[in-house]
Amino acid sequence: MQKRGPIIGLAGVIITIAAFLAVLSMVPTFQPGINGELLLPNFLDGMFSQVTEEIQIFPGTSNTFSYASSISEIPLLWGLQVVDYQDGDSFSVDVSNIYGDDFGTFELDGPVLFDMFVVPTTDSINFQVQNTGNRPITVLMMFAEDPDNSEILSDPNSPLMSTLIPLAISGIVLIIGIIVIIAGAIITLIDWRKTKNQSRNF
Repeated sequence: MQKRGPIIGLAGVIITIAAFLAVLSMVPTFQPGINGELLLPNFLDGMFSQVTEEIQIFPGTSNTFSYASSISEIPLLWGLQVVDYQDGDSFSVDVSNIYGDDFGTFELDGPVLFDMFVVPTTDSINFQVQNTGNRPITVLMMFAEDPDNSEILSDPNSPLMSTLIPLAISGIVLIIGIIVIIAGAIITLIDWRKTKNQSRNF
């Protein structure tokens, strides 16, 4: 029986393991939240111009976060993370400004919510977060003005890009390794069938 299939499969396993270990080594050490949870602002270091403190919100109550826009007609990326999320948690976010303009209501039963809209004027945007679940949750909010033109995304030496680019490359290598493993398995099966057919002929 030919050994090219197992050799190719073994090469794929080696590539996959190496890529996986590279990913683990590239992930930085994060400052955890109050209960040891991973905080997105730490992972996306430098991405946000403002990050709020962690606030606990009890069931049926709400807390209002505010962001003062410095420029009019500019995209504002905002996000909310439930840092101690558990299955069944849910919340809603009402977005408005001091003039009463409504920018939408968002409901979610997951740990993270992101959205972006254009701020029409330089004013204070209010984000009223209501806990619609059955237990207290701890949340924080993140804000970034005009994220598409942010220096952190265009500068390859920024902390975020220094993490994301190697992770993306390692992810591609990991996928290649998996494909090579599958190719090795297919070649092994084909060679086994050929060997079996040849033994029958004799």
